Amino acid sequence: MLVLLDIDGTLLTGDGVGMRALAAGGRDAFGRELRAEGVTYSGRLDPLIVTDLLRLNGIEESEANRAALRGAYTARLELDLQERPVRALGGAMGFVEALIAAEGVTVGLLTGNFRETGEMKLRSAGFSLEAFAVRVWGDESPEDPPHRDHLPAVAVERYAALRGETIGGERVVVVGDTPGDVGCAQAGGHRAIAVTTGRFDAGALAESGADLVVDGLGASDELAAWIVGGVEPRTGVVR
Repeated sequence: MLVLLDIDGTLLTGDGVGMRALAAGGRDAFGRELRAEGVTYSGRLDPLIVTDLLRLNGIEESEANRAALRGAYTARLELDLQERPVRALGGAMGFVEALIAAEGVTVGLLTGNFRETGEMKLRSAGFSLEAFAVRVWGDESPEDPPHRDHLPAVAVERYAALRGETIGGERVVVVGDTPGDVGCAQAGGHRAIAVTTGRFDAGALAESGADLVVDGLGASDELAAWIVGGVEPRTGVVR
């Protein structure tokens, strides 16, 4: 089994620290704070968010400007996290530990974050990066334009390289808090657990096609049992 976990809204929350750091990063990179009205963040890839911010603010969408904003965002986020760390969501650490303890389960990350900022957030919340044997970041889509739906295939390739065996179908489970997480699982023919700890309620997540919708990751052992053996959790299920 391969279980791929989203970061923001699933494992941790920073009350919008990343969004604020991106907007403020514009001041460092381009001399002015960036407007963000209408830019969607939840469930999206950081490279697409950066492009949207450049376009909205009338800044050329060049590779140099994308790199400048990425660098400024990274530096700003590092400072912000020193002053105000993000925090793990209730039950998230226990869930990761339960997955690690489950026989035959490999734990991974599948996130829209850039690698450097995603790692910062995880460390800030107290997670060990070593817990995640497979990691796929938001700038690792092999296609242009990039899309979240491309990322599970990258994770499957990395699992094969790590474990020496192929994996697919329902042996891969994506855990996230947005319809985008559910959609990328469906694109690969995988199962999806959706949690209501982000910006989407149970109705929206159920409508997106999640196999299981839960109110959090607190019922860690039960969720691990569902992943491994299909045993329906008795607590936390909202659909």
